[in-house]
Amino acid sequence: MSEFEPISLTLSSSPTQSLAVEILPYGLTIHRVLVKTDGRTHDIVIGPEEPQGHVTQKYTNTVVGRYANRVPVGTHALERKGIKNEFTAQSNESPHVSLHGGPVGFDARPWTLLSAEDPPKLFSKAELNRLDKLQESSSSYAVFRLESPAEDQGFPGSLTTEACIALIGPRNPQKQGYLDAPENNLGSIVIIYRAKLVGETKTVTPVNLTQHWGFNLEASLQDGPESLLVKDHALTIRADHIAELASNSLATGNFIPVSTIPAHDHTAKLIGSDMPNSGYGAVLPPACNAVLSDGHYIDDYYLFEDKAKSSIPTRIPLVSFDDKSDFLEDVLRAADDENRGSRPGPLATLSSARSGLKLEFDSNQHGVMFYSNAMANVAKGARKKIHGGSGISGQGDAYGPGTAAFLEFHNPIAAFLYSANKDGEDTLLTSDELYHNYVRADIKVVAPLAKA
Repeated sequence: MSEFEPISLTLSSSPTQSLAVEILPYGLTIHRVLVKTDGRTHDIVIGPEEPQGHVTQKYTNTVVGRYANRVPVGTHALERKGIKNEFTAQSNESPHVSLHGGPVGFDARPWTLLSAEDPPKLFSKAELNRLDKLQESSSSYAVFRLESPAEDQGFPGSLTTEACIALIGPRNPQKQGYLDAPENNLGSIVIIYRAKLVGETKTVTPVNLTQHWGFNLEASLQDGPESLLVKDHALTIRADHIAELASNSLATGNFIPVSTIPAHDHTAKLIGSDMPNSGYGAVLPPACNAVLSDGHYIDDYYLFEDKAKSSIPTRIPLVSFDDKSDFLEDVLRAADDENRGSRPGPLATLSSARSGLKLEFDSNQHGVMFYSNAMANVAKGARKKIHGGSGISGQGDAYGPGTAAFLEFHNPIAAFLYSANKDGEDTLLTSDELYHNYVRADIKVVAPLAKA
């Protein structure tokens, strides 16, 4: 299979509503998320028209890894639970900054689609049985693998990574699709990342994966320039701190209360409410984010409130992981199952009154990066035809600043550099552990539906 040939997962929650996801093995890319409702089809993620466009239109709905976000270039000592090693971060964003795993990260690799002949290795028999049962309810999934050798981009240890992408329908689809209902559950997209050090004993490596996906719930309406912007999307993030950043966007290890910076208090408000002009980002001090030439954008890491964090582990001791282990029961719940365990609500919510679409996110990661796409350039790349673009790269009609809400769920930036995280959430993985990371997006239609 070509790395640019889309793999489709589809489900229909009612005669008038459906959900589909197109995945590219190249970079484990979510190429399209197609939502059909009220006689209209929306693609709710931005990106190039053609799959091959992701080669140059980087970090658009791809996975990033081995390590999300930014770490300082150079050699860093690693230690977790007495196991030691070194990591040499390689430059790509600037001479001093290594971004998203280095010059050739996981986003630029072909992932292997697994099958019965080459089954997943990092999911237990009980978990695979649970995944197989999804197909009995018209839900579906696909699992991919990537092998990263030792010293790949300077990272120690040979790492096997597997990612399961699942599309889950509602338990009671016959109850969906009624326009007088407060909300209709179209379905859920679940991404589960597993990783394990192989072929070596007693080693440690940094691992911090995320999906770098960018959402726009109005672009498919093609209602003029305003529908390309996300400033009128409502965004809620259950965070009480953001990461303090240096002028080059490297984390300092400190966190700033959002109560001291109103622009970052996303308890519930429109994205554009604190954005003063067409930059569609707040004017913020350098301790919050790096500043573009016009001084406007948001590209910050939000740390969730302690009471909002999941109890599902991010690392599983290998000695306790066997064929009967199952860490997916809550993760793979039906789209209309509101049981979230001890958590009273989603970690983040993105919605549009104009389109009537709403996304609710859940994860076992400790925070989320929110990026407003302000570094985008309309002269470069391509915009999808369904979003009113030509679909042709370099035509001057690509996505510009403020055209997407990237919500990247991962653990704290460069946490292994700071002694306060020692043996805690340090974003390190030892050869005695299995990395376990999930993000779930519940896709809903809010009544009354917007009419085009």
